[in-house]
Amino acid sequence: MTSTPAKPEEKEADHHPYRRPRDAATLILIDRSHARPRVLVGRRHDNVVFMPGKYVFPGGSVDKTDNRVPVAAPIPRELEINLMKGSPRTEPSRARSLAIAAIREACEETGLCLGCKRDDPATRRLNGVWQPFADAGLLPDPSGLFLIARAITPPGRVRRFDTRFFTADASAIAHRVEGVVHADAELVELVWVEIGSEPLAAAHVMTKQVLHQLDRRLATGPLRHDTPVPFFHFYGGKMQMDLLGG
Repeated sequence: MTSTPAKPEEKEADHHPYRRPRDAATLILIDRSHARPRVLVGRRHDNVVFMPGKYVFPGGSVDKTDNRVPVAAPIPRELEINLMKGSPRTEPSRARSLAIAAIREACEETGLCLGCKRDDPATRRLNGVWQPFADAGLLPDPSGLFLIARAITPPGRVRRFDTRFFTADASAIAHRVEGVVHADAELVELVWVEIGSEPLAAAHVMTKQVLHQLDRRLATGPLRHDTPVPFFHFYGGKMQMDLLGG
């Protein structure tokens, strides 16, 4: 494992009481149908507390029920191993929850559902936030996810997350729920953009860090699970980047 200082983060209020980071998952969808790959980002509402008005990837906190959701296929063992690296350590059940949370949050925030058609009674047991999958006869499918980065929000922030950034190909989108993104929603706009393009110029510094890592990965060919995963965390008064595994 190697460690280097990350680039300086943009100025944010850092006077809030200490909060333990909450496990969270983010999904970066990639459209490879163009000369250069494009990623899906959404613009957050100006009135939300965390990163208002910023272009972000869909994502959010892990739910306590995520580990119990039936799936079309298990997460790859290599992905599970990657998710368990770093400190604090992630248990296998939590690793699965993180992958499922990424799919759930993407559907909730964008209306895009990653899954597979299944003539399976388990689809009829899906309800609540998973109802769009049940309506479409889908089970969520985490088998095509790759871990791109992990990042823990520095102390003193109004919100703190221990976030795992996943990616998946846009071809994994099996269903779209209309009307999820609108002027009063958490995400008010969705755009497919090239990495480094105008909509991302004012993105949060961590968003840009992760995009830089993804761009490097994509430049080397197909994504692989055995590539070292960058881990951004706060240590000794500075944001550090460790490389986990490989």
